[in-house]
Amino acid sequence: MSTFDAEWEQMKREASGETGMSLASADNKPNWGQGGSGNLKSSKNAWTTAAGGVGKLRGDIKTALTKLEEEQTGLGAGSKSGGGIESAAALRELYSSWKRYLNGVSGRCGAIQDRLERAGDHHYKNDEAIKGAFDGLDGLYKDTKPVGGESRGR
Repeated sequence: MSTFDAEWEQMKREASGETGMSLASADNKPNWGQGGSGNLKSSKNAWTTAAGGVGKLRGDIKTALTKLEEEQTGLGAGSKSGGGIESAAALRELYSSWKRYLNGVSGRCGAIQDRLERAGDHHYKNDEAIKGAFDGLDGLYKDTKPVGGESRGR
């Protein structure tokens, strides 16, 4: 049994050393260039759980979209009048941008959920096919621009 001071010194040495993941059965220093043993197995349950989580997020987004639409009805979200509010044009623009954004996020969640489910059901033949399916998302969905909006010449 080691003393607290010895354990503390050991932790400080490890923390100041090389960064990287170290498994419980691995040596003190990771050996990244060696490759793995090839014994890693995919779990259908893990893929299904991840797909379910993304599906729940998609459901939450749809709920938010419904709530957003409901809250706009009294202000004339779809009308030109805006319910008599002076800032109706800005409100309509804001509503439209959030609706478009949330629909896009919902679509992306659906695509990710589908790919996760397929990976779990082994519909893809190998790791490269799975990687290709996820890499294909970049062509379908672009990340949003930084927050701050567009001035549109104002």
